[in-house]
Amino acid sequence: MNYKESIPVIDLFAGPGGLGEGFSSIGGSEKGRQKFRLRVSIEKDAIAHATLSLRALFRAFPKGEVPEAYYQYVRGEITRDELFAHPSIPAEAIEASREAKQVELGKVAPEQVDQWVRDALNGAQDWVLIGGPPCQAYSVAGRARRTKESQEAFESDEKHFLYKEYLRIIQEFKPTIFVMENVKGMLSSKHSGSHIFQQILSDLSAPAEGLAYHIRSFVVPEDVDKLNPHDFVIQAERYGLPQARHRVILFGVRADVASTCPALLERPQNLVLERSQAPFTVDQALSGLPPLRSEISRGKDSLEAWLAALQEAHILLLRHYVAGSGDLLEIMQKAATDAGRLGSSGGKFIPWSAVTKMTPKQREWYLDHRLKGVLQHKARSHMRSDLHRYIYAASYAKLHGTSPKIQQFPKQFLPAHENVTSESVPFSDRFRVQMADGPSTTIVAHISKDGHYYIHPDPSQCRSLTVREAARLQTFPDNYFFEGNTTQQYTQIGNAVPPLLARKIAAIVATVIDSYRAGKVRQSAQNL
Repeated sequence: MNYKESIPVIDLFAGPGGLGEGFSSIGGSEKGRQKFRLRVSIEKDAIAHATLSLRALFRAFPKGEVPEAYYQYVRGEITRDELFAHPSIPAEAIEASREAKQVELGKVAPEQVDQWVRDALNGAQDWVLIGGPPCQAYSVAGRARRTKESQEAFESDEKHFLYKEYLRIIQEFKPTIFVMENVKGMLSSKHSGSHIFQQILSDLSAPAEGLAYHIRSFVVPEDVDKLNPHDFVIQAERYGLPQARHRVILFGVRADVASTCPALLERPQNLVLERSQAPFTVDQALSGLPPLRSEISRGKDSLEAWLAALQEAHILLLRHYVAGSGDLLEIMQKAATDAGRLGSSGGKFIPWSAVTKMTPKQREWYLDHRLKGVLQHKARSHMRSDLHRYIYAASYAKLHGTSPKIQQFPKQFLPAHENVTSESVPFSDRFRVQMADGPSTTIVAHISKDGHYYIHPDPSQCRSLTVREAARLQTFPDNYFFEGNTTQQYTQIGNAVPPLLARKIAAIVATVIDSYRAGKVRQSAQNL
């Protein structure tokens, strides 16, 4: 067997490809060779699939050798059809883009999926299964939205059991290692009175007769039988990500591998994620992106009208002046004045060159000088009343070092909702400023609905985060292009696994497989 060959990876429920991107970014022992190679990515959503196949095309080329046609496409200079027909794109690269399959697991014939996997593995002995079954049935927010549904309808929700599609591939193909991601709410979700998480652990630990897996944690190096459910939760901000994203990630190691792998047996404390010494802040992650003004919805937009709306917020607060508001008024007035420098609300591509506050390693991960600018950095339009709230909230956060709760908004800035000032009002932080000096809150798919929970920390910009800013906080490289309209782009980003976290996980998986292989070689030599 040739251990220099890339290790095959199969990605189920792939979304836009965050988990696969992290695995694909690990270099191999030879220059230009990947440690892992995505062979099949399966996603049901047509737009996410288009993103996946485009990224597969990008990855078909060694780093630094991607044809200029790719950059022309993402800058909007040529069409997607023109990109795939471009003479600089070889047939092999187009074939690589077909690793992404658009089907719905659970609905497509299992025999078809099995054939894809079998062809992709091509007899490989060591390979990795990754993915995250859809989480709506597990998430706390998803369960809250179902309160009006009958218990019978909730119990029959097929999303509870999509992990069994993942389980079926394990049973059929026996991966060396699997990595499965899901929301933290999985730990408390129940079905027919039983905890779903315990059932999943049991099924994955012993998926078939004669087949067993040790389900390990990426953050606690304890033996499998000493772990509790919360040991599987990764708090991303502790490991060098600019986002407080807490997700359950299971690290399944086939039992024969776990019992013979020297690294697992002798140095398990080295096979966990390394804590970051310093936080990766919102300010760092968004640095270098061009500042933008938002636009006004429900009315004629212009720079003058937008600036007037910002001044209105200052006047409204001044009109109902409360003792002690002087400093806040000054910050709001300065922000409204500084906003005059912002003539652009951004666009699909902005020619731009700027210095960032990132570390060298962070710059290497994110930046690509060949872009010659910034992709998908367009500010949303907001109602005038929301502009008032945004500039107030961002100014308050700048003054007090924390985002205001809804009860801390002046009456004139409150939404016209019944019981909005009640102590029991849900989502009291509905208007949430992402603080510059720490990680962001979790970027979730709801960002596609409105930006209230994702207010930019600079009060003069008075807006919610752009697609590119959300992608930065989710640690997608700047050359990662999201297909679809703006709503679809936000949804893909919110549903993804952060690629930089996936890269850190992939490094641990690579260490385990390398150690296991080395152990087999030594054992074979001893038996000669």
